Amino acid sequence: MEVILKKNVDKLGYANEIVTVKPGYGRNFLIPQGYGILATASAKKAHAEIMKQKAHKETKMLAEAQELAAKLEGTSLVIATKAGENGKIFGAINTVQLSEALKKAGFDIDRKSLKIKDEPIKEVGTFEAEANLHKGVKPTFKFEVVGE
Repeated sequence: MEVILKKNVDKLGYANEIVTVKPGYGRNFLIPQGYGILATASAKKAHAEIMKQKAHKETKMLAEAQELAAKLEGTSLVIATKAGENGKIFGAINTVQLSEALKKAGFDIDRKSLKIKDEPIKEVGTFEAEANLHKGVKPTFKFEVVGE
């Protein structure tokens, strides 16, 4: 029995894959739980069209992510925060402040896709961060923390 998976299923396959399973497993578990649909001729045709559109959209998103990564790698940010006389800052710099600084610089990147390499940052200096823009596109950029 062939089934088109709608969600990732452990030890079976990923979403939008066509897999062959035993009839009881497909009828009694995968289809009723919403993990898959029966792979009929019409469902396979619709699945092929969806995958074609998804591949086109994916290549477009990858190109946009690579373009943004090229711009981002050449950028240096400055984050100003309150700091003591010895270089220690009050609190810490995290991805929220980094995301706001990127917005001011013209980049709209979600804070959840940012990763600071030497986190937590509790002193002034120059640091590195990585942005996960797309699968395989992870540019690294530098930012500087200065005291006000």
